[in-house]
Amino acid sequence: MSGSGQILSTMDEAGRRILLRPRPAPGRFQRRRAVVGWGLIALFLVLPFVDIGGHPAFLIDLVRRELVIAGNVFRPTDGVVLMLLGLTVVLIVFFTTALFGRVWCGWACPQTVYMEFVFRPLERLLEGGIAGQRRLDGQTGWRPRRVLKYAVFAVLSVVVANVFLAYFVGVARLGHWVRQSPFTHPGGFLVMASVSALMFADFAWFREQTCILACPYGRMQAMLIDRQSMVVGYDARRGEPRGKRGKSLPVIGEARSDRGDCVDCKACVTTCPTGIDIREGLQMECINCAQCVDACDTIMDKLERPRGLIRYASQDQLAGKPRHLLRARTFIYPILVAVAAGLLIWQAGDRPRADVWVMRTEGPGFVRIDGGRVSSQLRLRIENRTGGTRHYTVALDDPRIEQVAPYAPVEIAAGATAVVPVVALVPAATFSAGEHPVTVRVRDDAGWSRELPATLMGPEREGSP
Repeated sequence: MSGSGQILSTMDEAGRRILLRPRPAPGRFQRRRAVVGWGLIALFLVLPFVDIGGHPAFLIDLVRRELVIAGNVFRPTDGVVLMLLGLTVVLIVFFTTALFGRVWCGWACPQTVYMEFVFRPLERLLEGGIAGQRRLDGQTGWRPRRVLKYAVFAVLSVVVANVFLAYFVGVARLGHWVRQSPFTHPGGFLVMASVSALMFADFAWFREQTCILACPYGRMQAMLIDRQSMVVGYDARRGEPRGKRGKSLPVIGEARSDRGDCVDCKACVTTCPTGIDIREGLQMECINCAQCVDACDTIMDKLERPRGLIRYASQDQLAGKPRHLLRARTFIYPILVAVAAGLLIWQAGDRPRADVWVMRTEGPGFVRIDGGRVSSQLRLRIENRTGGTRHYTVALDDPRIEQVAPYAPVEIAAGATAVVPVVALVPAATFSAGEHPVTVRVRDDAGWSRELPATLMGPEREGSP
């Protein structure tokens, strides 16, 4: 909250939206965030075009139900691996937040990165800076500069949406779609148009409201951080009472002048992308972007006072207490991360090159034929989990059984699944209670093999096997 009686930093007491026009605050953190932000934007734009081992570096293929990470393909049958992957990511987020607070929000979240390093700089350029924006805010009717801004935002939203779509359909398929009429692929076009519209609405209108109202991460921080977690905070012991005075006076023991170092210039407020006053303490809206740190340090430099009135520190440090890196959260989370990551690596490395299931038969399970024999069948589902085409042979491990199908190795493409019917001629006397257990051996042409139990259906026992 930025004032008494206010519920949100972007809403006044009458419930009207406060349009934020944060003033840029150049400084060491802004430069570092720019390097990180533009690096992440470059990664986002380039990653769909990177291949590793014949597969995309990262792809969530909804059509084929595949997840590709660093060239490794994961399918719905890899449920344990995917669960461990999600658990590892969540635990890393918890651990990072326990140490550094909302560093993700201020430094790496796509909402922050694109808003602060793409859309807002373009907005200030096209609308004539902060002063020009405020003039346009007070005008009604036709405003060419604002129309131009919205047109540029729309184009950027379409570009970003197309790159985003490439992570779900692949670059090759997306390129094919782009060169064709939207009517040939209405589903993909609808997704792209919807994502473009959402991005335009987000960056042109909702903006910081997405962080404040929609994102659950800010509300979760109360349970993810403690008083030892690193946050952006205001040193009230040094800054209060606020007020203007000359350059710093010498401090002898505990004696101080009648004014703190905060001159109430509100530079920290005017630069905040979520509109809060950091001097009011830790707030849900704070995304730890450190723009207020750079703004305050600039003022302190001009007044020849020490930097750090607003800085990265724990709440206990700001209260004059020491910081302890080793505590319950920072002890338990790394152990859980190590266990989850270890299980993930083990499970991912131990994945078979094919999955085989015995399926229920369709129609009658057996048919009597001449010679006292029974034609019995199985159905196998074989999924080729390798990166190339494989040929699979199926054999029943019983010398009394004559296998009549499949006649030849079954060819299955990379990542594909085939249902293989197995037909066998079995002496009727072999069955007991209408069943005969067998072992099915499945091999591929690259040396992989697997054995699994199955049951052939037949008539009730007619004699000794």
